[in-house]
Amino acid sequence: MKKAVLIFALICLIFQACEMIEYHPYDGKITGKTGINNKNIARIESACAGKTTIRFILMSDTQRHYDETKAFVKSINRRNDIDFVIHSGDITDFGLTKEFLWIRDIMEKLTVPYVVLLGNHDCLANGIQVFNEVFGEENFSFIAGNTKFVCLNTNAFEFDYSHPVPYFHFIEQEIKSRQGEYSKTVVAMHAPPFSEQFDNNVANVFQQYIKAFPNPQFCLNGHEHNLKVLERFDDGLLYYGVPDIAKRKYFLFTLNPDDTYDYEVVEF
Repeated sequence: MKKAVLIFALICLIFQACEMIEYHPYDGKITGKTGINNKNIARIESACAGKTTIRFILMSDTQRHYDETKAFVKSINRRNDIDFVIHSGDITDFGLTKEFLWIRDIMEKLTVPYVVLLGNHDCLANGIQVFNEVFGEENFSFIAGNTKFVCLNTNAFEFDYSHPVPYFHFIEQEIKSRQGEYSKTVVAMHAPPFSEQFDNNVANVFQQYIKAFPNPQFCLNGHEHNLKVLERFDDGLLYYGVPDIAKRKYFLFTLNPDDTYDYEVVEF
């Protein structure tokens, strides 16, 4: 009897010890929701079908700023005039699996759909694999109302030029795809042209591709952690750079029924 009790106690200790083990921070073990971008794209396209006015938010660089991200979510949930949110990347600081999951769990409390782009910090270690599973492909697009949103991986430096960034084949396909379903275009990315992450050998070519889309309205980016509105190529096409979330600011864009748009910087 005593032997059985001792064996049982030993088994309990083993299980407790296993529960105390800290998994490797880059283990890639995913729990909870996955494939978030595609699921939310379906929601966006369904909810915005036929709408002539689209209102969306651009935010970015939530890395380590969990309290501010929670405050952002609460502020958005108090509104009833937003169609969706674009997170321009750098969900994480070190590409840790838990960082992806922590921000995902905060963003999942939004009452409106959201999509997330790949940031350069999200590429560290095995971050790209975690991003792919939790959020989706690094390049993607969707249509909201009569506007096509093209979301691109522009973090060339992180791939040491062994990976096509920007992926011009994808951009070419997007220029051709779903023609007739939209009349204007918005392009979003994390790192803008002429930043240290961008492959600036192809910056001018990249801009020519962007301007080949039907009626490009403007471009969106994060990465630089400060509010910037720049005509980066002196050609009339503006790039809107949003501050990191620690500054408690975001862009609110309104796409109007004609070819005009309005924007404001909102503090929360």
